[in-house]
Amino acid sequence: MRGSPTILHLDMDAFYASVEQAAKPSLRGKPVVVGGIGPRGVVATASYEARVFGVHSAMATAQARRLCPNAAYLTPRFSLYQQVSGVVMGLLGELSPLVEPLSLDEAFVDLEAGGVEPDSGAVRAVGERLRRDILAATGVSGSVGLAGSKMLAKIASEQAKPDGLVVIEPGTELELLGPLPVRTIPGVGPATAETLRRAGIHTVAETAEAGEAELVRLLGKAHGAGLHALATGHDDRPVVAERDAKSVSVEDTFAEDLTDRTRVQLELARLADRCVRRLRAAGRSGRTVVIKVRRYDFSTLTRSETLRGPTDDPAVVREAAARLLEGVDTTAGVRLLGVGVSGLADYTQEDLFAQARAAEAAGAAADEGGLTDAEGAPETRADDDASPARRWLPGLDVVHRELGRGWVQGSGLGRVTVRFEEPWSVAPGRVRTFAVDEPGLEPAEPVPLIRPSGEGASRGRVAGEPAEGTVRSRA
Repeated sequence: MRGSPTILHLDMDAFYASVEQAAKPSLRGKPVVVGGIGPRGVVATASYEARVFGVHSAMATAQARRLCPNAAYLTPRFSLYQQVSGVVMGLLGELSPLVEPLSLDEAFVDLEAGGVEPDSGAVRAVGERLRRDILAATGVSGSVGLAGSKMLAKIASEQAKPDGLVVIEPGTELELLGPLPVRTIPGVGPATAETLRRAGIHTVAETAEAGEAELVRLLGKAHGAGLHALATGHDDRPVVAERDAKSVSVEDTFAEDLTDRTRVQLELARLADRCVRRLRAAGRSGRTVVIKVRRYDFSTLTRSETLRGPTDDPAVVREAAARLLEGVDTTAGVRLLGVGVSGLADYTQEDLFAQARAAEAAGAAADEGGLTDAEGAPETRADDDASPARRWLPGLDVVHRELGRGWVQGSGLGRVTVRFEEPWSVAPGRVRTFAVDEPGLEPAEPVPLIRPSGEGASRGRVAGEPAEGTVRSRA
């Protein structure tokens, strides 16, 4: 535990949903739910307007629709979220060489390592400036927590939400922690919480009062001792700079179980191609190909094959994935497929034994099959649909030959409805409905949330936002 609040935790506010609201003027201030849109879809993020109705992350989309039927239900656009995340992480990197990303929208920063004066006034000023810079650069807001440890900084950012800043002053830690539920402590999941509940332990204060010996008896030596230390405010975990990714993978959950073997093979080939695109975008190659198959009864298995050397060749990865699938029985139905590559390297090596011709034929068959990603897919991209009979998923970007850029509001019965607007549009855009095979309508890549310089005035504050977020401190 440090004597000054020099550990910063940033957590972007309802990140995916906030990005969609910033990108779509017609959705600002309205409930938005991002995630799988099919019968088996799961909510990834809900805007604060949707949370009022009880919608939250990891909830089944079907349940969310019952709670909030008037929300906009959108397919994730991960390429845009990664773009915005890159801007945010770049701003954090300007504060300190020690930045520890936890996800696209969350990170710890060691301000002391960045030369910030170790006093409350200095770190507060840095936190306030960071929030302003993020909003100006991305159009979305984030909440900041500042404390003497990682655990407390994360608690502070949670208390700051949405769009705020909380500083936990040294000497006030135990007063703050005491009444909080035990699930607040890192590492306490449902099973641990239930074990503690049966022992009459519900809050952080009760956890500390139980003593280390009792916690060790209940949870084991390592877990019990660690939990007691955190409950008493002792958290010396350092901020660790970002490490290289160990693997790259993609997966899709299907709206209906796949029972046709050919369809399973074609979907796997498409996933292999998507995985290689991500691999190449990261400038990496890999030597171990992994497939993941979740069957109709939720049983999940993985198979892997290690190549002679690292590759980023889609034909090689497709062929390896197909070989792995040969030993898996899929006749009863498949609800999820995934392809990953591990053993990453910064170079490639030709696999002299790869049957590239067969793999390329499988890839061509996949393209000719015109299969699209299933509803509820966590990695859906507009350019994954190579078929003329496109599936226009809600939220994805399109461009019309005459009307310009827009996004899909919905589709069905041979029609697709598009709202034509861009992030910097001054008012909600107009809506048009077309036949799904409209020749002038094409999938498009997302545009930045802030208009690039030289293309007119940048969009200012998101409509309906306060000029400044509430800044609170805990003395």
